[in-house]
Amino acid sequence: MYLYARYMSYSQIILNKGKETSPLRFHPWIFSGAIAKKDADLKEGDIVEVFSSQKQYLGTGYYANGSIAIRLISFTQATIDENFWFEKINKAYSYRKQLNILNPVTNVCRLFFGEGDGASGLILDYYNGHVVFQSHSWGIYLQKENIVSAIKKVLGSELKSIYDKSAETLPKQFSEQAQNGFLFGSEAEVIVKENSHVFKIDFIGGQKTGFFVDQRENRQLLSSYCKDKNVLNTFSYTGGFSVYACAAGAKLVHSVDVSKSAIELCNKNIALNNFSNHEGYAIDTFDFLKDKKDVYDVIVLDPPAFAKSRDSKHNAVIGYKRLNAMALKLIKPGGVLFTFSCSGVVDKYLFYNTITAAAIEARRNVKVLHYLSQPADHPVIPYFPEGEYLKGMVLWVE
Repeated sequence: MYLYARYMSYSQIILNKGKETSPLRFHPWIFSGAIAKKDADLKEGDIVEVFSSQKQYLGTGYYANGSIAIRLISFTQATIDENFWFEKINKAYSYRKQLNILNPVTNVCRLFFGEGDGASGLILDYYNGHVVFQSHSWGIYLQKENIVSAIKKVLGSELKSIYDKSAETLPKQFSEQAQNGFLFGSEAEVIVKENSHVFKIDFIGGQKTGFFVDQRENRQLLSSYCKDKNVLNTFSYTGGFSVYACAAGAKLVHSVDVSKSAIELCNKNIALNNFSNHEGYAIDTFDFLKDKKDVYDVIVLDPPAFAKSRDSKHNAVIGYKRLNAMALKLIKPGGVLFTFSCSGVVDKYLFYNTITAAAIEARRNVKVLHYLSQPADHPVIPYFPEGEYLKGMVLWVE
């Protein structure tokens, strides 16, 4: 172990000369090629301190055997314990309270968003006192006990349960060592409010953590385009956009998702809000769209990530172009298209260019009404632009 001054006895990583620039700019990733020296017995998830070749402290994080070798979670020397996580999670919670994200008409949000809140790999979603914990790395999973204790302190009597849903998000070599389940509290029916609309949340059996909390502001924007319109919500999941469209006075709303269970929950959410101008279809979106020429005034395209790695980026672009070209060919003249990508490896410029190519293929003249992104509870920090994963556009179609 390299004996430089330290705050606590953590293994030390020494970087190659010139590789200190990135952490000095507060970027939290250290790539394996930047490392000059490390302890031979380092294990996945071990806490490490990172130093420059000139013995300057750069940050504290956790180690991984991969291309991204270290994810920094502190740029000041610190002991990574329960108090550390309390301060970090409390800061994230206070930020959301200060921005009034949690308020009398909205009790659901992302409580902690990875690098945007200072800890790569940690996702916490808040559902009216219930918290879903997701670890996307083994280093964070090893901190679970400290993180759970911190959540309890931050939320106090407001906390109803904590559910661990990390088995699907951990790297494959560790997923078998994790088991989804309650870390605090027990199973209960979870009903949340978002802008006064009501939703039932299934964080145990549903996708992700049970609800797409990142589309709150975009759902609200959709409301202004739906009155007396025929609206199609594709890849609808549990009907977030659909509920908003119904509430805004749409003539009819159709929800389409390949998952039968998602459509069943979507229908329940429509009923919870006392709407009847809705139909749900458990069918592949591409198949559904084939014979829908001039049926819809407003179409929402919110597919799952078509690309989860750089190797699949080309195929993802082809998929986005095909989907959007199909929708643009079918939408009524004067229609409005909401289109999104949540693929992190497809940046916003590539996505916008892909939508342009789709409009050219569809031979429809379009105007950009809005560029969309993620809300403030999914913060993007300037030191880590990779955190801006959600891209969207609203197009008026001539």
